Amino acid sequence: MTGVSGWVRAAVCAGVTMAAGAAWLAPAALLARPQGAVPAPAPAPAELRGNAAHGRYLVERVAMCGECHSTRDQAGVIIPETRLHGGPLQVQVPWPADWPIIVPRIAGLPGYSDAEAMRLLTEGAIKRIGGQARAPMPRFRMTAEDAADVIAFLRTQ
Repeated sequence: MTGVSGWVRAAVCAGVTMAAGAAWLAPAALLARPQGAVPAPAPAPAELRGNAAHGRYLVERVAMCGECHSTRDQAGVIIPETRLHGGPLQVQVPWPADWPIIVPRIAGLPGYSDAEAMRLLTEGAIKRIGGQARAPMPRFRMTAEDAADVIAFLRTQ
């Protein structure tokens, strides 16, 4: 730091010390919740009246939810009456899986409040009971508007 005056060095050191102190204090305040506690989902917007037609487009054409959340016949074709009703996952996963992978029903979003469904779709696949949904569930980061549209559509199924 040649050519830098002493007061500049002192100001930089003070700023680094204050930032380090703040970083040290913040986690204790922010993470003070009992171990194993599930964080509460962010409340769903009061105006959660999504556009079900746009939600249908997102579910069927963009996210293609029915590809996993439906049951298939022996030929691998989706059985229409099971669309979005869950069932066994028909793909071979590339990791050791000693459990049957059953994909949940998403038609109607059973068991999910609007706030929990909103968190699932906007915060990276956080399940309603906390924690990440198992792979291969995508880690969606939808906008609140798109998520509201998807929720509106799935509630009609």
